[in-house]
Amino acid sequence: MTRIRRGYIARRRRTKMRLFVSSFRGAHSRLSRTITQQKIRALVSAHRDRDRKKRDFRRLWITRINAVIRGNRVSYSYSRLIYNLYKAQLILNRKILAQIAISNRNCLYMISNEILKSKIRKLEGIHYNF
Repeated sequence: MTRIRRGYIARRRRTKMRLFVSSFRGAHSRLSRTITQQKIRALVSAHRDRDRKKRDFRRLWITRINAVIRGNRVSYSYSRLIYNLYKAQLILNRKILAQIAISNRNCLYMISNEILKSKIRKLEGIHYNF
């Protein structure tokens, strides 16, 4: 009986996986079984870390804003600033606030001062009649 050559589909699948893991070290880029395991592991890590990256950037922005606000030597905190921004209906997200805080601190100070002034004006506008 003559020898039957196998198909090319499995080989094509394995070479495609090898291209994905070609930069991995050792057996992780050479042996088919470990290649499949490492590919799955890499994709799982990438999926998990996409969400983690969003969390980490949000934490970084909050830390930057808080540092600049507290550096103003005013008894004012990040949570107060965000609360007053929402009260004043100024919709600035944390990314933009952090960029303002880093690049132009005076602008952030002006924003916080305006919020405080408007708050004081509202309190002065209320007159009590006894």
